[in-house]
Amino acid sequence: MKILFTGGGSGGHFYPIIAVAEEVNRIIKEEKLIAPQLFFISDSPYDGRALAENNIEFVKNSAGKMRKYFSVLNLVDLFKTLVGIISAILKIYQIYPDVIFSKGAYASFPALVAGRLLRIPIVIHESDSAPGRVNKWSGKFAEKIALSYPDAGGFFDPKKTAFVGNPVRKEIMIPITTGAREFLKLEPDLPVILIMGGSLGAKTINDVVYDALPALVENYQIIHQTGKNNIKEATQMAEIVLAGNPKKSRYKPFDYLNNLAIGMSAGVAEIVVSRAGSAIFEIAIWGIPSIIIPITNSISDHQRKNAYSYARSGAAIVIEESNLNSHILVSEINRITSNKNEMDRMRKSAKGFSKADAAEKIAREIIHIAMKHEK
Repeated sequence: MKILFTGGGSGGHFYPIIAVAEEVNRIIKEEKLIAPQLFFISDSPYDGRALAENNIEFVKNSAGKMRKYFSVLNLVDLFKTLVGIISAILKIYQIYPDVIFSKGAYASFPALVAGRLLRIPIVIHESDSAPGRVNKWSGKFAEKIALSYPDAGGFFDPKKTAFVGNPVRKEIMIPITTGAREFLKLEPDLPVILIMGGSLGAKTINDVVYDALPALVENYQIIHQTGKNNIKEATQMAEIVLAGNPKKSRYKPFDYLNNLAIGMSAGVAEIVVSRAGSAIFEIAIWGIPSIIIPITNSISDHQRKNAYSYARSGAAIVIEESNLNSHILVSEINRITSNKNEMDRMRKSAKGFSKADAAEKIAREIIHIAMKHEK
C-alpha cells in the first residue's frame, strides 16, 4: 500500500497531514496489515523531523504561488508551477500511489494535476469555512472530501463530503499540567494567558500585545509565541515597555512552542488569544476559552468566517483587526477571566465543538480507498 500526502506552505496545512499519518500507522499496526509506504510531496519538507518520525519519505517538487493581484512574481511562479506539474507527473508515476491525500494550498497543485492525469484516487481535506482555490478545483474530481466546518459543505458535492473536523496530532491533544509551571518558569498561582499568532507569528497581534504588556503583567503571566522572525523584536520591545517594572518577568516570549511546550502552555492557560487558522481546533480540544483575531485580508476571507463559525458555538469571542487595540484586548481578557460562569460555559462549548477523532476518520477512509485501488 502506497499513500502520497501533499500540501504545505504553513503549519496549518502540514501538521494535520502528520496527524493523519500517525493514525494511518496506528491503524495498520493494530489491524496487522502490511506496513504502508508513505510519501510527502511538496516544495519544502516543512518539518523533516516529523516526517522521519512517521516514516514518511519526502519528495521535493517545485510549486508556484499564484497571487490575486498583479505581480512580476506571478510570471516566475507560473513557470515554477508548469515545471512542477511535469516533474510531479514523472515522480508520481514512479511511485504510483494507491491514493493521494491533499490538504490543499499552492504546494499541492502540481501533485493533484498529476494524480488526476494518472487516474489515482484523491481525498482532500478542507480546513476552512470557505475553501481555497486549489481545494475548490480539486473537489470537483476528488473521491472524498473531508471538512472541518459544515459551512464549507455548500462548495462541494454533498454526496462526497463528510464533516469530520480538523486533524490534531495526538502529542498535543492533552494539556500537560504536571510540572508545567516549573518548566515554563511561571509563578504558582497567577493566571496565564497564551498568545499564539500561528506557526509564523502575527505582527499585528504582537504590536498590540507590546502596548498591553504594562497592564497585563499586573494580573497575568503571558506566554507569547511570537514567530521565529519576531522574537528579537519581542524581546527588545518588552525591555522598553517594561523597563523598571518589577513584574516584567511575567512576560515569556517564545519564537516557537514545540510539542512539549505547547502542551504545558495549554495545561496552565486560562485563556488563549489566537488567529483563526487550524489553531482553533487545538484550542477547542483543550477546552480553553479564547479570543480569536482573524486576519483581515485572508484568501476568501476564510479566517473571518472560521472565527465567527467558532464563536457561534459559544467557545470564543471575535475581535476584528480594525477594532483591535491594547485597551480592548485587556478589557476583554479581564471581562472573560473575571466571570467564572462565562469561563465554564466557554470551556464546555469548546469541548462540544472539538472532534478528537478527525484524523482517525480520515485515515480509515484513506486506507479503505488505498486497499480498493491495490486490488
